[in-house]
Amino acid sequence: MTSWLCDLTYTNRRFERATGIVCDEAGNVSRITSHGNNREDAPLNNRAQLPGLVNAHSHAFQRVIRGRTEHRTRNESDSFWTWREMMYSAATRLSPEDIYDASRMAFLEMALTGITTVGEFHYLHRAPDGSEYDDANLLAKEVVRAANDVGLRIALLRVAYARSGYELGPNPQQARFIEPNAELYLKNLERLRSDLSGPSGKAWVGIAPHSVRAVPLDYLKEIIRHADDQGLPTHMHVAEQPAEVSACIQEYGRSPVALLASEGLLSKTFTAVHAIHVTSKAVQALAEAEATVCACPTTERNLGDGVVPADLLFEAGIRISLGSDSHAQIDLLEDARELEYHLRLQKMERAVLSPEADDSRSALAARLFDCATIHGATSIGAPGGTLVPGRPADFFTVDLDDPSIAGAAESDLLAAIVFGLARTAVRDVVVGGKQIVSEGKHADQEAIIERFARLQKRLWS
Repeated sequence: MTSWLCDLTYTNRRFERATGIVCDEAGNVSRITSHGNNREDAPLNNRAQLPGLVNAHSHAFQRVIRGRTEHRTRNESDSFWTWREMMYSAATRLSPEDIYDASRMAFLEMALTGITTVGEFHYLHRAPDGSEYDDANLLAKEVVRAANDVGLRIALLRVAYARSGYELGPNPQQARFIEPNAELYLKNLERLRSDLSGPSGKAWVGIAPHSVRAVPLDYLKEIIRHADDQGLPTHMHVAEQPAEVSACIQEYGRSPVALLASEGLLSKTFTAVHAIHVTSKAVQALAEAEATVCACPTTERNLGDGVVPADLLFEAGIRISLGSDSHAQIDLLEDARELEYHLRLQKMERAVLSPEADDSRSALAARLFDCATIHGATSIGAPGGTLVPGRPADFFTVDLDDPSIAGAAESDLLAAIVFGLARTAVRDVVVGGKQIVSEGKHADQEAIIERFARLQKRLWS
């Protein structure tokens, strides 16, 4: 048994004073225990501990393009589609070891901000010329290796990608993504699933048809039904841009959500990533299926995609998870607050997402924190998201004297953390009872940064 004692522990949606976590040999919470008010009894003095954050949507290799796309191109207008071409220029040049180094850098940043689990939407499968590696899952395994070396849990959401789009010819820059049929995709998926199965519980698989533009309907139906049969999480980009919706209507006479609903492809294990350009009817279809939506507010505003209608989703009873997506910034609490702030700008009012049935001072913060923890875990099939007996001891601590939250009363602490916490306030991160960040630093931090810096110099010099 290992004890992690703090001034405050966030459990069952409230802070318990002078408590701590007792962790068993399997890395699970054995109990939440009281240690009295004697500060000398608490080795993590003046700290609060909270459930580890769950990042439900990541493209780890895109960490290499941070700062490289923040300029106007020669196009008439800049959008997701022009950004995508610049992203492809990096994707086509990364070796397996480069992908490991880029992923490890992204995962290090996640760990330093309190993220303990990531859902990796992984679509780099082949060599740059489109040929298969001897191991068709080589690149996926490099990403998993990077996550586990940092100490994170990872759901490898293996992407299906078959075409450039409806009535579009092949795009050579997508050669690394393509697996042309469901049979090949499922063979490689099941092989990866077998290879990752093991006692650690630190890595598992899900399916991820990229989008309706990238996966034809017959292919889509076959792999989603396989996921349903096997109980695997399914993630898919849905209605991220108006052009995607228009192309789907042109091909199928229906919007993406309407297509998925009418074909019986939505379910409790389905997560619609983005779901920005959706109608009230589409929201209702997602709600009836009990599907989840994964919002990625930092990326969505970075790319000019639009604003997730989180108010409509919550009103319909839909769970919202969060993702750092393209890693323009990695800070899941920033994504949580942006979910609310973007709507404030649209509606010119405050506290848009506050639950009507709860007028407590922490109600809005608790709802947003659930998005970064419980709903993220549900979305990717992760075991964490909450600190209760029997669940993994995945958590992070914050320094109560950090300038960003100093002076917060216990009743206001969660709101101070959700709406104001600086990343420097995160001091300790524990995954499965194993400490991976201590006093704000990871043991391999210097080596990870040094290798990533060399990669960036080689890519962009």
